[in-house]
Amino acid sequence: MDPNVLHNLSYGMYIVSSNKGDLLNGQIVNTVFQITSEPVSIGISINNKNLTHEYIESSGHFSLSILDQRTPLSYIGKFGFRSGRTEDKFKGTNFIRLQSGCPVVLDNALCYVAAKVVKKLDCFTHTLFIGTMIESKMLKAGVPMTYDYYHQEKHGTTPSSAPTFIKEEAPGAKKEVAMQKYRCVVCNYIYDPAVGDPDGGIEPGTPFEKIPDAWVCPICGADKTQFEKAD
Repeated sequence: MDPNVLHNLSYGMYIVSSNKGDLLNGQIVNTVFQITSEPVSIGISINNKNLTHEYIESSGHFSLSILDQRTPLSYIGKFGFRSGRTEDKFKGTNFIRLQSGCPVVLDNALCYVAAKVVKKLDCFTHTLFIGTMIESKMLKAGVPMTYDYYHQEKHGTTPSSAPTFIKEEAPGAKKEVAMQKYRCVVCNYIYDPAVGDPDGGIEPGTPFEKIPDAWVCPICGADKTQFEKAD
């Protein structure tokens, strides 16, 4: 079997948020889909070990913020590669709380949907929560970020807890011949000199060795010492 075929499935990039009383948490999710139109129902896949899973179980609600294509990697890293058990992801985040108590992330969001959980399905390592829409709002015009754009254009990576995580490419996968790339050992972000890190002020064509020592991984914030040569 070739796991690379899975890269051709289409996904988006979202922040799913929920609460447990006054406690708030959110995470990056790519497995989201509309199931029915009457009533409007939304399905999301959440890892059973994630704090957001615990909060959705507790409150019975979740919100979905649809991210703009221009969302910085650092913002995705804040909600995708850090744990709410060790830091408050909503500190410094622009958000609102709905009547249900569920938070909604507004930063870098084109729109949002809030849902009440009506069903759930045990899916091995993840739970499929199905909710009916109780509120929604457009925030601004823009292009939604797709999972493919996140990988191909932003050079983002996928945490191992994600439902679409692929451990490694199958033998024979196409590889580019380019300047030496470096991999973050914390989150697996690949620094590609041909692309640079425009959001971080690093121009395309900048070798890793020429990056200022103060530069950090745009996804998880690790410093240069946490990078190694990528094969």
